[in-house]
Amino acid sequence: MSKERILITVKTYPTLSRKYGETVCTAGMRADGSWVRLYPVPFRRLEEKEQYKKFDWIECRLARNLSDPRPETFRPVDVTELRPVTHLGTADQWRERRVMVLQKAQVYTRLDELIEGAKANRLSLAVFKPSRIVDLVWEPEDRVWNLEMLRLMRERSRQLDLFDDSSWRKTFKIIPKLPYSFSYKFEDAAGRTSELQILDWEAGQLYWNCLKSCKGDEQQAIVKVRAKYFDEFLKKDLHFFLGTTQQFHFVGPNPWVIIGVFPIPHQQQLDLFGV
Repeated sequence: MSKERILITVKTYPTLSRKYGETVCTAGMRADGSWVRLYPVPFRRLEEKEQYKKFDWIECRLARNLSDPRPETFRPVDVTELRPVTHLGTADQWRERRVMVLQKAQVYTRLDELIEGAKANRLSLAVFKPSRIVDLVWEPEDRVWNLEMLRLMRERSRQLDLFDDSSWRKTFKIIPKLPYSFSYKFEDAAGRTSELQILDWEAGQLYWNCLKSCKGDEQQAIVKVRAKYFDEFLKKDLHFFLGTTQQFHFVGPNPWVIIGVFPIPHQQQLDLFGV
């Protein structure tokens, strides 16, 4: 089995799984723009040299994840292979990223196409361009992980660990649960208004960083998150990385969520003419 080369574009905030413990949904693109979802990935248990960043190229062997019917879902044959090989930077107005994300991958502008595609099981990952961002909204969530989930997760983890070496247990702590969820309210090219939750790890980490800088003032931290994701990102050519949830992939009225954002700088007019 040969290795495949994947450009990582998505890392979601860690969640708890009864079967796999704490996991991160990772997704990216092959060189031809086709999508790959890597699941499960116990990202925070990887050694530092193996922890890849967004827009790192990684090389690994992949096998279809037979427990997940979504067409792009694969599992890493060996999680220790998930280490960065090289990085795709932002030089020349993000030219290389622009080519990969906006030219090689298909960019959707209508949600009804994506909803139909999910129900037909043609796709579960996509690049999406909203026509207008209406708002960034937030709402309170449970502040601690479900205790029964934690118990089941830990029992399962003891029985079936994804690592042969369990030394990570000595220092590993479950990541804090976010007390708020953040969502974009937006319109698509057909004028349809939707609200989709943002599951991007960077959004969650931004909240924690803002909370620390605001000395624990949650409302001020939320204001800072909004300043980044609404005020600042609306000045960019904002695209979403969308993914479906496995639970609602076939049956949800709209099974899509925002698993990453792509706030690319607007391309200068001169660049369009090659000047």
